[in-house]
Amino acid sequence: MDVHRCRFVPYKPSAINAIAFSHPKTRSALQASLARLAIGRANGDIEIWNPSNGSWNQELVIPGGKDRSVDGLVWVNEPDQDLGDGRVVAGKLRLFSIGYTSTVTEWDLEKGVPKRHASGQHGDIWCMAAQPPATDKASFGVDAQDSTKLIAGTIDGELVMYSIEDDDLRFQRVLLRSPTKKAQMVSITFQSRKVAIVGCSDSTIRAYDITKGHMLRRMTLGSDLVGGSKDIIVWSVKCLPGGNIVSGDSTGQVCIWDGKTYTQTQRMQSHKQDVLSLTTNADGTSILSGGMDRRTILYKQNTGAGNRWSKVWGRRYHEHDVKSMASFESGRISVVVSGGPDANPVVIPLKEMGRENHRIMSSLPQQPPILSAARARFVVSWWEREVHVWALRKSATAMFDAGGEDVDINQNRKLLKTIVVKGDSNITSATINQDGTLLVVSTSTSVKAFRLQHQDPVKPSDIKLSSIQVPQKLTSIGATKVELSPNGQWLCAVQEGSRVSLAKVDTPEEPDAPITFQPQLRRLTRLRRHIPRYILNGGLGSYDRTITHVAFSADSKILASSDLAGYLDTWVLRGSKELLQNGAKAEGDASSEEESDSSEEEDDAVTQIGDQWVRNPNAKLLPKLPSAATVLSFSDDVPQTQSSDGGADVESDVTNDYTLLAITSSWNLFTFHPLQGSLTPWSRRHPRHALPTAVQDLLDLAKGVLWQGSRAWIYGVSFLLMIDMAQDLPKPTPVADPTETLGKHGMKRKRGGPSSGAGGRMEQGNLAPSQVRKHTAGQWEDVDMEDAAQTEDVNSDDDMDEADGELAQLRNRNETGANLEVAETGGERKSWWMTYKYRPIFGIVPLSTPDQDLEVALVERPTWDVDMPESYFSLEQWER
Repeated sequence: MDVHRCRFVPYKPSAINAIAFSHPKTRSALQASLARLAIGRANGDIEIWNPSNGSWNQELVIPGGKDRSVDGLVWVNEPDQDLGDGRVVAGKLRLFSIGYTSTVTEWDLEKGVPKRHASGQHGDIWCMAAQPPATDKASFGVDAQDSTKLIAGTIDGELVMYSIEDDDLRFQRVLLRSPTKKAQMVSITFQSRKVAIVGCSDSTIRAYDITKGHMLRRMTLGSDLVGGSKDIIVWSVKCLPGGNIVSGDSTGQVCIWDGKTYTQTQRMQSHKQDVLSLTTNADGTSILSGGMDRRTILYKQNTGAGNRWSKVWGRRYHEHDVKSMASFESGRISVVVSGGPDANPVVIPLKEMGRENHRIMSSLPQQPPILSAARARFVVSWWEREVHVWALRKSATAMFDAGGEDVDINQNRKLLKTIVVKGDSNITSATINQDGTLLVVSTSTSVKAFRLQHQDPVKPSDIKLSSIQVPQKLTSIGATKVELSPNGQWLCAVQEGSRVSLAKVDTPEEPDAPITFQPQLRRLTRLRRHIPRYILNGGLGSYDRTITHVAFSADSKILASSDLAGYLDTWVLRGSKELLQNGAKAEGDASSEEESDSSEEEDDAVTQIGDQWVRNPNAKLLPKLPSAATVLSFSDDVPQTQSSDGGADVESDVTNDYTLLAITSSWNLFTFHPLQGSLTPWSRRHPRHALPTAVQDLLDLAKGVLWQGSRAWIYGVSFLLMIDMAQDLPKPTPVADPTETLGKHGMKRKRGGPSSGAGGRMEQGNLAPSQVRKHTAGQWEDVDMEDAAQTEDVNSDDDMDEADGELAQLRNRNETGANLEVAETGGERKSWWMTYKYRPIFGIVPLSTPDQDLEVALVERPTWDVDMPESYFSLEQWER
C-alpha cells in the first residue's frame, strides 16, 4: 500500500470555552445511560460526548456559524416520574447556551439545530446557572409553585431571570441592577434554590435572594497584589454540599467562605496567574482549580482541627489556559474533564488523581471532514464554511521512481479550488463522486451542489466551477449528513437527524452536458423499533435514533444506516420486474413495520418504478449493536448472483452476500451478510475477547476503514490497524497474572485493575496523592508536593508520553514494523498488524482505482502545527 503522508490540509481546532455534564453524579443505571458531556467551542460548535464505560464517544457535533461562540452551557434535568409497576420515566434533559450576547439559546439534540432563542432588555450575558431542583416546599417558600428558572448575570451588573416552564424559553424579568456598572457579573452558582452566589469584577462576591430580588451579603476580596490591577475579578465560584463557597480569582488565589456567616475562612495562593475554573466532586471532599498558568491543582480537606484545606496534587496537563472544567462520577468512573485554548479535552482521574494517568482526547472530530475522488486523485476537506479541493498528481512509487532522491514532494500537490459556502451556517457534511465532477455540501439549513469540469488539472484555472440546482426539500431543510453512491447516481441525505431521503442524479455521458437532480425525493422509512412510548417522552427523547453513519455497497444497490442506539437499517434497489411481483408484499411490510410518516410520504411519490428503493426483507434479523457504531462500511466484494433486471436479489438464498462491517464504541467488530440478516462466519469466530490484546486495549475509537480485498485497514487518531477477514486471528497470548501486561522493552508491569475512566494506572502503582514524579538521570523518583511546585515540568515531553496510559505499552510492543509492507513478509501473510507511527491522524482516504494497488492519502494534524495565542510562562520556565 502506497501512503501519501500529508500535513497540508487546513483545519484549525477551536478553543474550548465551556464544559458541562448533564448528570455530574449518577445514582441509577437510568441516569448513567442518559449522562452526556457537552463541550462548547469558540467557533459556535457544540459537541455531545457519551462517557459510558470510559469510551468517550463523540456522538454529535452541532455546527456553529459565522461570528458565533459558545461561552456557557447549562443542562436542566426535569424530575423523574414514577408510573408504577417498576416503570420510571426519566426527566427530560434540556441544553441551554450563551455566547457573550443578550440571547439564551435552547438546543434540539434530536435534530442537531437550535430549538428556540430568547433575549431581554439587558446587557450581554456573561454567566448563567439553573436553579437546583426543590427537595421540599419549605426550602423555597413562596416560590413553591414555580418551576426551575435560569438566572443569568450580565456585563452591566444585572441579574435576570428566564422561565423554562411548559417546555418553553422566555425572558421573565430583571431581578435587580447593580448601583454601578462597574460590577460586571462574571460567574454564578446556586447555594440553595433561592440564593444565588455571583462573582463580580469589582473584588466582590455577592449573595442574592432571587425570590425577593435583593442582595443578602457582599463579600469583599480587597485589592490586588502589588503591581496588579486595583480590582480583583472573581472568575469562578462554586458551592459545596454543606453550603460553603469556593472562589477563584485573578490573583491566583482560591478562597473558602463560610456559607452561613459569608466570611472568609481560608485563602490559598495556588496559582501564579488567574484562577479561571473550579469544580468539586459530588460529596464536596475535593476541589480542583485550573488557571492561566496551565496548572490543575487538587485540594483535600484535613480531618484535624479547623478542617482546613490543603493542596495535595498539581500538574500542567494543558499547553494553555485551563478555562473550563467539570466533574463526573458514575460507578467506577470518577473524572474531571477540562479544556481551554489548546482545544484538546483532557480527562483527569478524580478519586485516583496521582495514581492514574490522565488522557488527552483529540480535538479532531470523530467523523473526519475529509474525502476523496479516487479516480480523479482529488482530496477534499472542509472547515467551517470553506471547502478545499487538492490534487495529488502522481503515486508515491511513480514519483520516486522518476525523480530518485531529489524529489520535491511539495510539487506533487496542488490546491485547485477553495469554495466558500454562502450563509452563516458551518458545513455539516460533504461528498464527491469518484470522478471528481459532482460535489455536494450540506449545512443545517441548506444543501448545495457544484459541478467541477476538468481534464487533468494542473492549476486552479483548469477547473470550471458551476452550481447545480437541487430538490427544494433539500435546500429548505438542509441535512446533517450527505453521501453519494459509488456510481454517482444517488444522493443520500439524512435530514433532521433521523430522516433518510434519496435523490436521483442524472449524470450525462457527454462531458459538456449538465448534471441534474430529479425533483422528487425518495423517502426511506426505517424499521419500527419496539421502544415504549414513555421512554421516548423522557430523558433525551428520540436522540438515540439519530443517524450517524450511512454507507452504500460497492455496486450502489444496497444502503445501510446506523444510529446512536445501535440499530441498523438496510434498503435495497429493486428492478421493475421484481418490484411488480413483490410490490404488494413490500407495501404490506411498510404499513405494519415502518414508522408512520404518511403525511410527508404523499409528496414523495416515485415517478419511475425501476428506481424504487425498498426495505431489505431480512433487515429485521440484523441484531442491535451493543453500543453506537463509530465505523460503518461495505467491503468491495459484490455478490455474483443478482436478479435479471439488475437489482439486488433479496429473495434468493445467496451464499456469496455483501459484507457490512460495523465497529462500535466498545470496540466490537461485527461483519454482517445484510441480505441474509446474519453475522458472517468470521464474525462468529471472533467476538471481542478473541481480538488481539493490543486491539482490546485501545483507548482511541475507530474513525474509518479502507478495504484492500479481504483486508480492512482501520484507523483511529493514534493507530492504523490491518485485519485480514480471510484468515482467523491468532488467539490472544494468555498472561499468568491478568493485572500484568508488557511494558517498555517487554518487561511486565502491573495494570492495577480497571481504569476510572481516564488513562489507566501509572507505572508505579499506589503512588501517594501527596507525591509527584520527577524524571532525572533517566529514572523516575518521588518528590514531595512542595518541592515539586518549583521543578514540576522539567521533562514534560517524557511525562506526556508516559501519560498516554495503555497506549504507551502498546506502542513499544507493536512498533516492530514502521513500513506498511510488514503485513506480508517471509512469504507469510499476516492476519493482523498495527502501527502507531502516524499520529494524530486527521483522516485517511483512497486515491487508487479498484484495479490498482491500494494508494491512500494519510492526513496528520500534529499539535505543533496549530497556531495558538501566547500562553503564560513563569520566569523559571523561561529560564529552563
